[in-house]
Amino acid sequence: MDRFVPDIRPDYREANYDAGKIAPYTLEDPLCFADGTPLKSPDEWPRRRAEILEIFAKEMYGQEPPPPDAFEYELIEEKTGILAGFGIRSQYRIWFRKDKTGPAIDWLLIRPRYTKKKVPVILFLNFHGSHQMLPDPEVVIPEMWTHVTEDHRVSRERGVMNRPDRNSVLPIGQILCAGYAVMSACYCQISPDPCSDDPARRGGQDDFAYTGVFDLWGKREKDRQDDITSLGAWAWALSRGLDLAGRIPEIDASRCVVTGVSRLGKAALLAGARDERFAVCVPIQCGGGGATLAKRDFGENIATEMSTFRHWYCKAYKKYERNPARTLTFDQHLLLAALAPRKLLIGGFNDPWFDTEGEYLACRAASPAWEFLGKPGLPGNGYPENFDIRAIGPYLGYYRRAEEHGMADYDWRRLLKFAGEQEL
Repeated sequence: MDRFVPDIRPDYREANYDAGKIAPYTLEDPLCFADGTPLKSPDEWPRRRAEILEIFAKEMYGQEPPPPDAFEYELIEEKTGILAGFGIRSQYRIWFRKDKTGPAIDWLLIRPRYTKKKVPVILFLNFHGSHQMLPDPEVVIPEMWTHVTEDHRVSRERGVMNRPDRNSVLPIGQILCAGYAVMSACYCQISPDPCSDDPARRGGQDDFAYTGVFDLWGKREKDRQDDITSLGAWAWALSRGLDLAGRIPEIDASRCVVTGVSRLGKAALLAGARDERFAVCVPIQCGGGGATLAKRDFGENIATEMSTFRHWYCKAYKKYERNPARTLTFDQHLLLAALAPRKLLIGGFNDPWFDTEGEYLACRAASPAWEFLGKPGLPGNGYPENFDIRAIGPYLGYYRRAEEHGMADYDWRRLLKFAGEQEL
């Protein structure tokens, strides 16, 4: 007799950690149009990809922000000979109006000094300010609101990401020696990401979240179901970082890698799906709302996402929270498939909140898109153990590891091996 699972969990607003409560679900075929018509040839893939992206725009992440009216940038500062002489540090600011008024984003670029050709860049958003990427006193400390500290001011501690005892690190020497540059901006400068509606946080998720670059896009429509979200804004900013990279003579923007961890891994995944210029996408531990299947309803789920982080998603997504297995007409495997046939590596870890197995299953369900387009899909025959790399192929891969939440040395090593180390 088949096991009975109720249509709606009575406790659907709480995270489920009981595999026996996962309701049966069916995943949509990435190689069929929404009306059920199978794709006949790779020539039809661009139309299917556009259909997938429109579904996510209307139902989950909100509409993609428009291109900027202008793109103005300035090299604020540069220093040759950092990192024992091996690196060059550059600080840029970009604006989106001709007169350089309104929202701006500050980017830190670190590139190898002794190279005979252009180098690809690894582009990501950081949590606490780019001054934490290097101990250099010249790196600008941003003046902006942050939810991380009690007084909402940015910590002035420098070079934190270079400390080996941290959960998230930046092994900058390893990255430069592998033939890559690194480019990053702080995500709070784009959308400040308040985590509650505490009045002290100036309006919380219904107001203050939609400042920063949102000022470029006019007044929000209060009842609109698919308006631009914070995740959409962060993804948009990553594309603007790629715009800047393409204007820097020493950078080969055609081989750009986009990455990020946790919510910024979600942003990297969305940016990679929407912007085909990203050659490689490596979201790390992005969990629910990122790579993991929502229909599994395990760990973080739509109800917890829409109550805790509703500025990350559009209002339309809330209607699926009571019964995602039955009501969702899409799932995250389709977002992964939207990156095909480019390179995609998903990195997970063993916190059940992130439903690591759900990430793997999403990769498995997306794999036919790569195969259909003439590239190898996901290798291996089952959910890999920690540090098992047999599910990493040349174009699509998945791995998980032990230890804590964050982008550790091991994650960077997997990224560099997957993207392909370059000769300087």
